[in-house]
Amino acid sequence: MNEDSIDQVQKIVEGALLAADKPLSVEKLMAVFGEDERPTSTVIEHVLSRIEAGCEGRGFELKRVASGFRFQVREELSPWVGRLWEEKPQRYSRALLETLALIAYRQPITRGDIEEVRGVTVSTGIIRTLLDREWIRVVGHRDVPGRPAMYATTRSFLDYFNLQSLDELPPLSDVRDLDTISREVEDRLQEELALDEQTQAGDQTPETNE
Repeated sequence: MNEDSIDQVQKIVEGALLAADKPLSVEKLMAVFGEDERPTSTVIEHVLSRIEAGCEGRGFELKRVASGFRFQVREELSPWVGRLWEEKPQRYSRALLETLALIAYRQPITRGDIEEVRGVTVSTGIIRTLLDREWIRVVGHRDVPGRPAMYATTRSFLDYFNLQSLDELPPLSDVRDLDTISREVEDRLQEELALDEQTQAGDQTPETNE
């Protein structure tokens, strides 16, 4: 593929990323092209690298998360960009964050397991909020009386918190107590939550120029 063709592929990939309302994988980017013009995954990855390099020094970046690639505002600009929205970023209760942290670190985990660690009842509202946000999902049922649902995090959880995999969560080593889990993960979660939906507003970002 010659340089002009690669430039054209790059423009199409940039346009697709700007138009999409969610991250796009290499496979989904390839599907944008017709069969007779479809570039290989190697070419797509090459133009993604070029786009990423072209974002250097700009107010936005090409970010790779669990579901693929997206444009987003750089995190350090959130104090200024956040002023575009009158509503303050949604704040979540400590109980919700602790529940989410336990699911993230101990998945798959049941509601009873969470209650045993936290020492208090987990409200139905917390579980419903996490399910509605698609941050967690039911991955099975434990083979005990009552067959309680087992919860695990989703790709949407990873995407929202700018993670490619659970390995990028703050390490906990062999620590298992709730207080330490909360201290380790809450700062990370609150930092990302402060960006709220503006982090995912890449479709409003100017097009990258070489």
